[in-house]
Amino acid sequence: MQPDLNQIDFVVRDMEASIAFYRALGVDIPESAIWRTPSGIHHVDLAMPGGTIVHFDSPALARAYDRGWREPEGRGSRNVVSFRVASREDVDRLHAKLTALGHRCAQPPYDAFWGSRYAIVEDPDGNHIGLMSPRDDAKRSAPPEI
Repeated sequence: MQPDLNQIDFVVRDMEASIAFYRALGVDIPESAIWRTPSGIHHVDLAMPGGTIVHFDSPALARAYDRGWREPEGRGSRNVVSFRVASREDVDRLHAKLTALGHRCAQPPYDAFWGSRYAIVEDPDGNHIGLMSPRDDAKRSAPPEI
């Protein structure tokens, strides 16, 4: 069997702030998905509409299942996790909503060369979260020279 990316785990510093960010993004996070303990929230378990499993884990839980896990220095990572949205207008709307809530913009909305409307906002831990519309071949252009 070929490996199939089916799960992503975010290790988050502030569970409440992360839950609020992803709910503002429009992710359905029911209370039943949140593992609350006397010492706080340590895990959120979500099944996305496309089948991908998304977890939010506390640093304490990450250390329990990954002996090699270390707190990163600074904010964020070198990865971009993108969410597909229904329309080009949704990219602009969600970008405006999230930045109005105080989340940092890493890339303002623009018409990307591959034909999608695209933007990147940082979540509370500095992870880059892409917002991407469906592709429109009429909006495609040559890729940038690098």
